[in-house]
Amino acid sequence: MRDVESDMRSIGETARASGLSVSALRFYDREGVLVPALVDPENGYRWYTDRQIRQARLVAGLRRVGMPVAEIAAVLGTDAPTAHRLLDQHLHRLEAGLDDARRELSRVHALLDTQERPMTTVTLSRTALIAALGDVRFAAGQDPELPMLSGVLVEVESVAVIFVATDRYRMAIHREDAVVDGPAIKVIAPLDWVDRVRAHEKEEPITLHLGTETIEASGAGWAIKDKPLAYDYTDWRRAIEARSAGGTPRTAPVDATALRATLTATDTPRVFRHDHELVVLAIGNSGGIDIVGEQESEGGVAVNREFLLQALDASGDGQLLLELDGPIRPLAIRRPTDDRAYSLLMPVKL
Repeated sequence: MRDVESDMRSIGETARASGLSVSALRFYDREGVLVPALVDPENGYRWYTDRQIRQARLVAGLRRVGMPVAEIAAVLGTDAPTAHRLLDQHLHRLEAGLDDARRELSRVHALLDTQERPMTTVTLSRTALIAALGDVRFAAGQDPELPMLSGVLVEVESVAVIFVATDRYRMAIHREDAVVDGPAIKVIAPLDWVDRVRAHEKEEPITLHLGTETIEASGAGWAIKDKPLAYDYTDWRRAIEARSAGGTPRTAPVDATALRATLTATDTPRVFRHDHELVVLAIGNSGGIDIVGEQESEGGVAVNREFLLQALDASGDGQLLLELDGPIRPLAIRRPTDDRAYSLLMPVKL
């Protein structure tokens, strides 16, 4: 036994050579990840070969980057190309987790700032504000189980304000340049406040006063004040990033009035799923939008017919651009000469 052991390293020597502690080596032995080449039956001493020293160094490195035990075992037990692929997959998860951490820390920074900084004011014309709220109001949620979506997100940047509404099945976004005084801030405006502001008729500059406890719109001699919804809004940018990652969608021009007429015509093909009336949109041979039946739906996108009509109403009359990216990605609706606003409709699987 001693001759054999002279060509091996003890568990203490292996620990020093690899960067793993003795307790960690015992753990990886129990888990079957790095089983010693020899265990003395009399005293239980573990002995490792030079090759296992190299493996232990790999384990130490993978442990430092948080790779799960099962995946560490897979790396050690496979060929080099497969091992490299497993490492790349883990790196991708780490990068995604880092993006999530950045977003969360940004939110926490904003919460800290609102505790110490003064209220933010945003000044813009009544026309711009009413248009922005009108572009997004239709997409706000009504599900009592998701109270954070039952309002309009007002997100202030250095020289602009972004309005967002979503109920998870559709999303509407409007970015408007504005005069901003104060730090960046996000508040969720109650829908009652949104509707009261939209009903204001006097054409004048309107100032929004935004804080964690107050949201107010005011002008000459009047003010509409409420309390923001006390929730964290959904990460709406993630949905935009996910859609952008899908490549360049196909774009087709449509006349909003003509498309509304087609959608409401009795002979327009429709599909029914779970008590919802759907329409399937596809780009025709001429480059325009066709509404097709379920049997012709390959390559098209199925959306809620009522939601599409509401999005068209919010977008107004005239020419629009519809962006289609297959049956599993959202349908985008834009104005061809105005990039401030657009809406997304989630597809429905047929």
